[in-house]
Amino acid sequence: MGQTTAGKIRLWIVAVMSIAIALVSYRYLFPGAPGGAPPILANRFTHLGALTIHAGFAATALILGPFQFFSGIRRRWPRVHRWSGTAYVACCLSAGVAGFILALGTTAGPLAVAGFGSLAVVWLICTGTAWRLAVARDFVQHERWMMRSFALTLGAVTLRIQLPLSQLAGFSYADAYPVISFLAWVPNLIAAEMLIRFRTSRPLAASLRTPG
Repeated sequence: MGQTTAGKIRLWIVAVMSIAIALVSYRYLFPGAPGGAPPILANRFTHLGALTIHAGFAATALILGPFQFFSGIRRRWPRVHRWSGTAYVACCLSAGVAGFILALGTTAGPLAVAGFGSLAVVWLICTGTAWRLAVARDFVQHERWMMRSFALTLGAVTLRIQLPLSQLAGFSYADAYPVISFLAWVPNLIAAEMLIRFRTSRPLAASLRTPG
């Protein structure tokens, strides 16, 4: 089924936001360069390269992710979709493992450890499941799990929206950061689940409206 014009517009908005955040995030790959990575909350495992791995692969996943959902690409260039999807999965799995290590090393408190650690684990599960279903050629379930995976990938975007908004609302960075470790991704996952359920229910609703 083709995408509606409104659906394409929404997807392009998500793509532009994702690419913008990804390009900004690549600065973490150059911590010593002018305009490179800014100071961040202390992390016990940054020296192991976990931040560089996480930022680099997560940013690339942000760029690749939206284009997995354009039906025109899947239909006209299935090989491009397959290879870019494989790259997306590899990036998410690499970034997820590094993100879990960073979560364990954060000094922002146990709530931040739980929030970002849970994000990493759920991200790995959703992405791994999406890949397994693609290999099994169960493309209906594959798309649903990819929606969940990308909703979690988009946590990088919502995080960067919520942090400045929390500052404008008068919350300190230290107070807001642990709470946002959950708020950055749990609503995204809920929204993805609601969209999946809505899309799943449409064929049934259409059949109920069809005269017997």
